[in-house]
Amino acid sequence: MIKPKRLQRGNRIAAVSLSWGGPGTFPLQYQFGKRQLETAFGVEVIEMPHTLKPADWIAANPRARADDLMQAFADPNIDAIISTIGGDDSIRTLPFIDFAAIRNNPKIFMGFSDTTITHFACFKAGLTSFYGPAIMAGFGENGGLFPYTEQAVRTVLCALSAAGLIEPSTFWTDERMGWHDPANQTRQRARRVPLGRRLLQGEGVVEGPLIGGCVDVFPMLLGTDLWPTREQFDGAILFLETSEEALPVRDFIRTLRNLGVQGILERLSGIILARPSGELPDEELTRYDDALAHVVGTEFGLKQLPILTQLDFGHTYPICVLPLGIKAQIDCEAKAFRIIESAVV
Repeated sequence: MIKPKRLQRGNRIAAVSLSWGGPGTFPLQYQFGKRQLETAFGVEVIEMPHTLKPADWIAANPRARADDLMQAFADPNIDAIISTIGGDDSIRTLPFIDFAAIRNNPKIFMGFSDTTITHFACFKAGLTSFYGPAIMAGFGENGGLFPYTEQAVRTVLCALSAAGLIEPSTFWTDERMGWHDPANQTRQRARRVPLGRRLLQGEGVVEGPLIGGCVDVFPMLLGTDLWPTREQFDGAILFLETSEEALPVRDFIRTLRNLGVQGILERLSGIILARPSGELPDEELTRYDDALAHVVGTEFGLKQLPILTQLDFGHTYPICVLPLGIKAQIDCEAKAFRIIESAVV
């Protein structure tokens, strides 16, 4: 994998709207996230030609969304690219993606959720990308950027050394607060106590390159040019998370079974699963854990494959940053997760 140059003060970051026109719908929230990103890291955020277009226009113009992304990669004055927000429509940019432009102009690309589509485009192009905060969700955190997220960005995107041990956050939230009310920007969301990381199965220490994303998005990827070959999953650590829509467990199971019959699960070194979102009560936070253990361990008989769950990435906050294609480690006895390779140059 090609590693991009590290994030530094003074860098210019392109904001791209690849799926939903969030900035055009909630401009104050976009500006809030932009300001917190710029202040924390000393960077300048630049909008591409269509970043701030109304949501209806964004929805009707997937080529324009892709053009913004390609222009951001090709522009030598742009140092990094961050998604403004997710959505459910990045897949329609696929026909207009220039993989050579991504490969020949390596730079940081970050986002999460539906941005999984673009991460797999970067993966196909051979570029390390970063599953982490978007401008409106993550950097636009109510009451200020979470220190946990800020530190995650610094250790993965800014430092030349490996991030090392990824500690669990001491709290989390997924409370939904309306972006239509500017007063909410100063009110912190309700904090919850973590259940703690859970080792569902496996033993010892395993290592492998990271690959994964939002499970809700996987069905759109299957059968496209973006979906990796089975061999590209060899020895990998698969990371999975579910969106704020609280994906039905039956649909989660169906996607896992698809990975199983493709012969992907048996090739992995391990699996990590994020804490689920959707404002679920505590007693329901392990339902995806149970389904994952059943499919992997019982249905496919892979009882030795390490599975570590309730990690801090995806749609609960604060979140860490996961670099695709970069080597990570699961320590089963310690229930520890580490990034053991530098992700930037």
